[in-house]
Amino acid sequence: MSETLEKLFHLKENGTTVRTEMVAGLTTFMTMAYILAVNPGILSTTGMDAGAVFVATAIGSAIGTIFMAVFANYPFALAPGMGLNAFFAFTVCGAMGYSWQVALAAVFIEGVIFLILSLTKVREAIFNCVPTSLKMGVTAGIGLFIAFIGMQSAKLVVDSPTLVSIFPFKSSLADGTFYTTGMGAVLALIGILVIAVLIHKKVPGDILWGILFTWILGMICEVTGLYIPNPELGMFSTIPDFSKGISIPDLSPTLMQVDFSGIWSFNFLTVILAFMFVDLFDTLGTLIGVASKADMLDEQGRLPNIKGALLADSLATSIGAVLGTSTVSTYVESSAGVSAGGRTGLTAWTVAGLFVLSLFLAPLFLTIPAFATAPALIVVGFLMVSSLTKIDFTDLTEAFPAYIATVTMVFMYSISEGIAMGFISYVVINVLSGDFRKKSISPVMYILAVIFILKYIYV
Repeated sequence: MSETLEKLFHLKENGTTVRTEMVAGLTTFMTMAYILAVNPGILSTTGMDAGAVFVATAIGSAIGTIFMAVFANYPFALAPGMGLNAFFAFTVCGAMGYSWQVALAAVFIEGVIFLILSLTKVREAIFNCVPTSLKMGVTAGIGLFIAFIGMQSAKLVVDSPTLVSIFPFKSSLADGTFYTTGMGAVLALIGILVIAVLIHKKVPGDILWGILFTWILGMICEVTGLYIPNPELGMFSTIPDFSKGISIPDLSPTLMQVDFSGIWSFNFLTVILAFMFVDLFDTLGTLIGVASKADMLDEQGRLPNIKGALLADSLATSIGAVLGTSTVSTYVESSAGVSAGGRTGLTAWTVAGLFVLSLFLAPLFLTIPAFATAPALIVVGFLMVSSLTKIDFTDLTEAFPAYIATVTMVFMYSISEGIAMGFISYVVINVLSGDFRKKSISPVMYILAVIFILKYIYV
């Protein structure tokens, strides 16, 4: 058995062992398993069946991660990306009004386009043409967007005459909602602090443990009467229902439900471009970042066999759409497994196996309340916002467009608007200031800026 694994994964060549790879796989899974609870919660807001989304998430993650092992022999895991699922649910299906079936079609087409680009060096070239500052601004903007969604789902942020405000804890005691939405908000705050401490202490699986702690605390509050479920207010029971036994939810409500009827509109093209842009930089940034941590980059700072990794990512995206989930991409949490010694595809195979096993724990994952998963969104947002520290704020032509991209995503409640504003402002500011002469700005940047301007004029 060990000889077979050696031949498949070249363990000795990569300075690792079977045990190390499996421990690394378990570590990676623990850090990203929260997606099994968070993704159904986010996508179900579009009308998608939560159980089906759970199955699609688990299977899509397993398949994508296996592809990574087969095509690249890298210890990277894949799953529906945070930020991309929020864009899918709250921008494409929410603000833009597309059905989730049409949104799945956009994800599928995105995957096909990336598959074609991944077979060439076009995808790498696109990545290299966008300024680093703008990449960091987009990443930070998505982080704030995710955090805002987390605060809303936990009821920490509610509607008010000032657009939004903190949950009215004092008045909720008088009208009785404190023991439903109010207690949920309190538990979410506790969860945020717990996850922050766990991250600081470098506890493996910090986000997942934080979710579980908050959930268990919620069950204790429900049993003692401090938390009272009220489905009409979106506050459900925290206690798992095993009355139907341990079974895998039905995948059919989302399986092969892609709808291509809306693909011939300009807005749909914008949706695909937005999916592509976010996925492009999220994936390549993750690959380079995690590979750098594992000392996998060559002398020129490039990742050997990056084509195989991008191919796995592209195929996983389209297959995920067919199954019924948003864009499947490479996870930055893979760095946890790399830190534990993972260096080959055996780590990825281990993660994939654990995702398959999770299918039999659906009653657990689907009962985790929104106030327990919200802290994960808020903390992931913090981790993404930290990318702003990589921007040179002394150069206004670089920093200001990044700032525009970041804040417009949150205040306009749209990832695509933030991307568009970032591109337009970068080109306009550099052209008007004359700094474009000192920089080798790619023609692609000018083309995309013009496309986004035309969008606002004609759409």
